[in-house]
Amino acid sequence: MIKTDISKLRAFYKSRRRMPSYSELAELYGFKSKDSAYRLAEKLIEEGYLSKDSSGTLVPAELWGEIKILGLIEAGFPSVADEETLDTMSLDEYLVPNKESSYILRVKGDSMINAGIREGDMVIVEKGKAPRAGEIVIARIDGGYTMKYYKVRAGIPYLEAANPKFRPIFPRIELSIEAVVKAVVRKYK
Repeated sequence: MIKTDISKLRAFYKSRRRMPSYSELAELYGFKSKDSAYRLAEKLIEEGYLSKDSSGTLVPAELWGEIKILGLIEAGFPSVADEETLDTMSLDEYLVPNKESSYILRVKGDSMINAGIREGDMVIVEKGKAPRAGEIVIARIDGGYTMKYYKVRAGIPYLEAANPKFRPIFPRIELSIEAVVKAVVRKYK
């Protein structure tokens, strides 16, 4: 089965918080007829990206993963919990603002432990984004890859761990920033 490019569909949904009508779907994909849009919609339903509600309206499938936001939880002193649905959100939308330039890496090692990043965690990174000093980056330095804080001292860029056991790394030959870390994902068992 050939997967359909749904980036346009996701962008439409993200900006309007609803799925397009068949006419809008035709316009979005450059079709001249609603019939072509209907066939595309059926294919997207078959591939698990869309479904239809009871009135036949296109809706995102469960695959898009929206979860209810119920409220706030006190991390300090206990308070009475109000369970009231405030909104829904997609974890994809929250954690991955730019899908086309993002990817996930699994963390190995403990050099970023004091930044809350542990071995076995996954980091969501965005490539092509210029780093700011202090951001956590994926860098290629002198032929190897690492994840560290991007720092600049006296105009010279270098990398710094979030663990005092590791010394700052200054490039001998090259330093290029491949991606900026946008989120950390940790699953508890």
